[in-house]
Amino acid sequence: MTKTLRSTLLSGILVASFSLPAFAQGVKDVIVDPAKGVIPYVIDSRGVVVRSGTGLCWRTGFWTPALAEQTLDKEGRPLACSCDPDIIAKEKCEPKKAEAPAPAARKPEPVSNKVKLAADTLFDFDKAVLRPEGKKKLDELVAQIANLNVEVILAVGHTDRIGSDAYNQKLSERRAAAVKKYLVSKGIPANRIYTEGKGEKMPVTGNKCDKIKERKALIACLQPDRRVEVEVIGTKK
Repeated sequence: MTKTLRSTLLSGILVASFSLPAFAQGVKDVIVDPAKGVIPYVIDSRGVVVRSGTGLCWRTGFWTPALAEQTLDKEGRPLACSCDPDIIAKEKCEPKKAEAPAPAARKPEPVSNKVKLAADTLFDFDKAVLRPEGKKKLDELVAQIANLNVEVILAVGHTDRIGSDAYNQKLSERRAAAVKKYLVSKGIPANRIYTEGKGEKMPVTGNKCDKIKERKALIACLQPDRRVEVEVIGTKK
């Protein structure tokens, strides 16, 4: 199964926060039976559809609108109802009259450590090669998750706005892939790591660089946009 999903550098500073992502509060888990064949969304070892830090379901490379509608969760509802409600008719998501299933035994809640590696730690302008300080920060991440049963690691690459959309999309994917390759070299199973490139669509610099015309100064100003964000989801050992 392809790991490409929907629906994720000057001072060497690591920006990290360890808290439940936004989707963990107020969003009901969507549980899928892995034996149902091709699943259009990434699921963890419990069969729960994985969401990004912004609450979006992570699509697999097999995702299509039809598959999202045809694949049912354990409540008999199309997965699209919870993950992509804009592509499915509302009436198809209405609850069916049936006896409520017996509550399942409570399982450990997932632990999600949201880690953001600062752009100036990982990549130089127009590069997808990890710098030494970037490798050091990833080593620290590997040490931090040593006490977790890792279920999913999501790596999302980003770029600045310099260059074409198509070029930046590919560059962001290469950056995410570089992080995955390094984590695998440190012993993390490749099938636990999912990568995605967001191109230039999610800058963190806002409009603060808009008035800068000189290219070298603009590149320096946009440095924080050249980043990879890594999110680890697992349970404590």
